[in-house]
Amino acid sequence: MIAIGERARRAVCGRLFAASYEWLLRGSERAGMADRRRDLLTRARGATVEIGAGTGLNMSFYPDAVTELVLTEPSPYMERRLRARAAQREPSARVVEAAGEDLPFPDASFDTVVATLVLCTVVDPAKTLSEIARILRPDGQLLFLEHVRSSDPRLAAQQDRWHQLWLLFGHGCHCNRDTERAIATGHFTIERITCGQMPKAPRIVRPLIAGVARPRLGAGTGRSAHSGAECLPT
Repeated sequence: MIAIGERARRAVCGRLFAASYEWLLRGSERAGMADRRRDLLTRARGATVEIGAGTGLNMSFYPDAVTELVLTEPSPYMERRLRARAAQREPSARVVEAAGEDLPFPDASFDTVVATLVLCTVVDPAKTLSEIARILRPDGQLLFLEHVRSSDPRLAAQQDRWHQLWLLFGHGCHCNRDTERAIATGHFTIERITCGQMPKAPRIVRPLIAGVARPRLGAGTGRSAHSGAECLPT
């Protein structure tokens, strides 16, 4: 009975979160996040897969240089909304219900992987990034736009303090996850990175990074690899 009750609770929370997701982000999107998405996705090219595409907020920003578009989403409630939007706006896109930790694609099958506001939520960031590196071609690219752990110790302490409550509110979102370090350790070299803030967002999820990372040969050494890239303010 407990297990059934927990499944029912998660299902209700999943439906509510999917239904309110765009409303929760509306202020941030209008105040600049949509522009950040657009700027990032101008770099997408070739066969492209978006990890955790949610309700499809990026869909309007993919350029003509994208020759194939695959959209993955692990939540069945988000996936339904994503599929409906794709049918209206991007009928050629393929929607796949899949978690980032277990991507159902062959090795080296994509030129571009896109991750926007998703690496904060995946259950296992290291496994997800390993999967992304696996499906990217050697000359491929990871385009990322993520809220992250603050470099300001005082704000980072606040993120830690509010973490458990934010997990519930954000349906599994980690407000204090050091995603920049996760990307740069083991599988990728960060080629370009900018830092900024998510507008109209609670303080604990304002620190923001965006950039381009490349899969590196001999990944898995655990070394941080920034290739000289600095987090430039925007």
